[in-house]
Amino acid sequence: MFIYLSKKIAIPNNIRLKCVSWNKDQGFIACGGEDGLLKVLKLETQTDDNKLKGLAAPSNLSMNQTLDGHSGAVQVVTWNEQYQKLTTSDQNGLIIVWILYKGSWYEEMINNRNKSVVRSMSWNADGQKICIVYEDGAVIVGSVDGNRIWGKELKGIQLCHVAWSPDSRNLLFGMANGEIHIYDNQGNFIMKMAVNCLTNVTGAVSIAGIHWYSGTEGYVEPDCPCLMICFDNGRCQIMRHEHEENPISFDTGMNVVGVQWNHCGSVLAIAGSQKAATEDKDVNVVQFYTPFGEHLRTLKVPGKQMAAVSWEGGGLRIALAVDSFIYFANIRPNYKWGYCCNTVVYAYTRPDRPEYCVIFWDTKNNEKHVKYVKSLLSITTFGDFCILATKVDENAPQEENETDSVGSSYALVLCNSIGTPLDSKYIDVEPLFVTMTKTHVIAASKLAFYIWQYRVAKKLTALEINQVARTKKEGRERVYHIDDTPLGSGDGTCDFSKSFCATRDPICCITASDKTLIVGRESGTIQKYSLPNVGLIQKYAVNCRAYQLSLNCNSSRLAIIDITGVLTFFDLERRDNSGQQVTSEQPKFERKDVWDMKWANDNPDLFAMMEKTRMYVFRNLDPEEPIQTSGYICNFEDLEIKSVLLDEILKDPEHPNKDYVINFEIRSLRDSRALIEKVGIEEASQFIEDNPHPRLWRLLAEAALEKLDLKTAEQAFVRCKDYQGIQFVKRLGNLQSESMKTAEIAAYFGRFEEAERMYLDMDRRDLAISLRIKLGDWFRVLQLLKTGSGDADDTLLEQAYNAIGDYFADRQKWVNAVQYYIQGQNQERLAECCYMLEDYEGLEKIANSLPENNKLLPDIAHMFVTVGMCEQAVGAYLKCNQPKAAVDTCVHLNQWNKAIELAKNHNMKEIGPLLAKYASHLLEKNKILDAIELYRKAHNFLDAARLMFKVADDEAKKKTKPLRVKKLYVLAALLVEDYHEQMKNTQRGKIKGKKSEATSSLAGLLEEDASSSDNRIIDLPWRGAEAYHFFLLAQRQLYEGYVDAAMRTALHLRDYEDIIPPVEIYCLLALCACTNRAFGTCSKAFIHLESLESISPDQRQLYEDLALEIFTRHSPKDNKKSDLDSFPESGEGKLPTCIVTGRQITDYQFWMCSTCKHSAQEQQINKFSFCPLCHSPLV
Repeated sequence: MFIYLSKKIAIPNNIRLKCVSWNKDQGFIACGGEDGLLKVLKLETQTDDNKLKGLAAPSNLSMNQTLDGHSGAVQVVTWNEQYQKLTTSDQNGLIIVWILYKGSWYEEMINNRNKSVVRSMSWNADGQKICIVYEDGAVIVGSVDGNRIWGKELKGIQLCHVAWSPDSRNLLFGMANGEIHIYDNQGNFIMKMAVNCLTNVTGAVSIAGIHWYSGTEGYVEPDCPCLMICFDNGRCQIMRHEHEENPISFDTGMNVVGVQWNHCGSVLAIAGSQKAATEDKDVNVVQFYTPFGEHLRTLKVPGKQMAAVSWEGGGLRIALAVDSFIYFANIRPNYKWGYCCNTVVYAYTRPDRPEYCVIFWDTKNNEKHVKYVKSLLSITTFGDFCILATKVDENAPQEENETDSVGSSYALVLCNSIGTPLDSKYIDVEPLFVTMTKTHVIAASKLAFYIWQYRVAKKLTALEINQVARTKKEGRERVYHIDDTPLGSGDGTCDFSKSFCATRDPICCITASDKTLIVGRESGTIQKYSLPNVGLIQKYAVNCRAYQLSLNCNSSRLAIIDITGVLTFFDLERRDNSGQQVTSEQPKFERKDVWDMKWANDNPDLFAMMEKTRMYVFRNLDPEEPIQTSGYICNFEDLEIKSVLLDEILKDPEHPNKDYVINFEIRSLRDSRALIEKVGIEEASQFIEDNPHPRLWRLLAEAALEKLDLKTAEQAFVRCKDYQGIQFVKRLGNLQSESMKTAEIAAYFGRFEEAERMYLDMDRRDLAISLRIKLGDWFRVLQLLKTGSGDADDTLLEQAYNAIGDYFADRQKWVNAVQYYIQGQNQERLAECCYMLEDYEGLEKIANSLPENNKLLPDIAHMFVTVGMCEQAVGAYLKCNQPKAAVDTCVHLNQWNKAIELAKNHNMKEIGPLLAKYASHLLEKNKILDAIELYRKAHNFLDAARLMFKVADDEAKKKTKPLRVKKLYVLAALLVEDYHEQMKNTQRGKIKGKKSEATSSLAGLLEEDASSSDNRIIDLPWRGAEAYHFFLLAQRQLYEGYVDAAMRTALHLRDYEDIIPPVEIYCLLALCACTNRAFGTCSKAFIHLESLESISPDQRQLYEDLALEIFTRHSPKDNKKSDLDSFPESGEGKLPTCIVTGRQITDYQFWMCSTCKHSAQEQQINKFSFCPLCHSPLV
């Protein structure tokens, strides 16, 4: 940063000032002094010139009001910005609150304890509360409307300072003896603060200032120090919070009277006085520090006694109360910014985010790209690229491709002009100073410098860029200690340990060009190195400590701005009249108060510099008249200086305005233009001959063209080496018509409306159309085409319609694009629009309208596939003769029956293996039901049935609900019935001979599948369903009280011991028989149970005990012996069993299910709508 005194306001009657405070929001300045003096001032800029903004604009006092009310010296003034109130207090303890009413300040409230004097007052961050401390230890906390919230008297304590914490939870009280106590916001003591900065200090000390930054504008980095405590002896400590054990401590070496943070907590101002080195008297100074205690600048202020300091709200000015004057100093901050490829890159902090917000603002198109960067240190730009230097977050998770960052403390990120990262490097050299050229990035700490030869792959994909970035470091990255003497033989290595070796003469600044690296050291030594092979060429000595270095475009002269703002030059390559190089020397040139400078990119003798609020342009060290501005210089090229008003931009950084980028023309360009306009081309030509520059020759060429002076124009284009311009002049020479030449020149200068009008006036509509086609203005082309007729118009019309369609499609306005593509007969883009609009009917119409084998059909088919429209996709693929793609689509969309049908129709045999492969894939993932559905859809019913039987068997073993198991067996049996039906149809096809060869072969494959192991499944598919049907029926009958029917049904279960566990069958039978008092049958069931090998001895014993208990009471005989004896257990020729009642059917007529082929008595089945076994509807 740079600071200089800019204005002085005298207080009438030489009344000495005691305090000053600048309202951060409204800009009012309150100052208090002896004899009850209290003034409110306001500085405002009034200018109509857009270029004169910020500090460069003249400022005048728009308010100068004296407030009457105090009789004693006003000692404390403090603002409440949120409620626009001013609170003041004098030496008599009188407190007055002032408000603004109709442009003037009036008393609102008055308070006086009449006991002691107010030493400090502080409003909290939201302006709701004020804390007032008196010298005698009294503390009062009041509200903004004047009500007292609480009060307290601290016995035996003299108070002198108070500060609120940012969250308003705590209060810091500064005592007269230098101690600081922490209280909560209700006045309860918490603890005494440790003051580390007073270690080894003897004698009495007092607190000069306490300021706690509230974080309203964000922090420069996460966990940034924000609490400042300063003592009158110059000792200071900066803390992150009130309980920090290791604060940043330093000694300013001055007698301090006041401290204050700037608006965003990035700079701390400490005001006071110190002994002059050469004089006995004290000198008023303001020291500026970072939140980390690093010294930035020192400002010397005239006068005898400084009393107070206060920042302006934007941090660009500071007010100092000295004697009976208010001094104002302008501050040029070290913004994190750069300029590359018409893009201004700048960073700022936001209160809602811990990172820096970096904005890449394209000034040409007024577009901005936002990027958030943690712990940003600096922004450096060159050409089309930008380097972001950051501190690595040790706690952040590392990505796979960031293995280099392990252990590294800093990162350099190479970005393009829209903020896209192209490459990055992790380093251990702290990048305090960074510069870059078109091939190298150089980062330096105070001890060493790191060189990275970066590469930018313009036409590589992101993957290839990563591969390039992972290539060997050797040769591309090197580290040198400042005391090393490299020979330029490529002997450097990437050894970061060099960056930790100490030196007596640290680095203070660097700069570089394509062939030269310049490093400045604190002693005034300048070291010159060669690039790209780093070799120390020479050391120079200058009589200053450089702060900023800059090389001109041919590296012959070095500009040096020292820490006091003095600009000097140093000739690195001075040549005599014969062209021989002679010893380097320092030209006798010096300018003070310089805070920025920029060499011209195309002239080694031209440069622009900023001196206070004036810009000077120098040619051969001779200045032109200054330009009033406070902008930062972006670029100096083609005799034009581009400057950006960063101060204005950062007032509202999210909405940069093009008005804040200003172009200045230097005098030779302005003079040449004036000569051309007012005198003539010949005189201007002579002037340019004497002051040659390509930009001036181009200006002359353009003026000559306007006047149709083709000879002068051609000569000027030759002098500025503009080959296209030369060709254009030659083309003009071949034209006969003057009006045609004028029209071509108008088009050349971008006056297209004028050129078009001239073409139309000459009845050359074709040239007007051609001009608009070159410009890409197809809307105007369409208008011109519709106004006339011609043979070629139809083709051009089609082209225009399609181009306009492309215009809307690029902006995703698909509905508008469709209209133009229809007129342009562009089926391909029309299909794309229908797809994007989800107009699948329209897409289907396009597919139907296209001829067979059209190249667009596969693309349309693929569109249908992506949205799952199988039928339409298949139709499109078949239309373009791609049956395999159609089958693949069916497989992809799980339409296996369609896939089988297509395979049959097109003699494709690979569907079988594909089906098996997919089924095995599903089975591996244990998706058995999905595999069953797959086989069913593909009409492989037997495979589906086999899997379904397996599922049913597994569920039966798990002893799942019997109804669920029955349903699974029914599903399996139905699949077998489908298989039987398929076989019948296949056989019929063979007999009739009408089916294709593929069908016959497929039927044969399916017959082979039905091997001997599947005979049980094919012949007796319903056994499992029957077993669980009767099992469930018997239990239902038993619970409903039909015990005889239940026993009869249970007797059927004896045939299904292979499906239902015998234990369950005979337990149920024994229970039903016992309930039916058929103890003979019950006895037989117990005999079976006791003889089962699958039960344990304990279970067998239990059955025996139960049988003994039953049959000691009842004889093991059946009551209905004759009926039960006739009930056959098994064997051929069994009578059919009614699936409703479980009884055998003896009637001649009975009902049979058409699906499962099971029977029931007609009078029983009439009660049902569905078959009780297979649940198919009754016919």
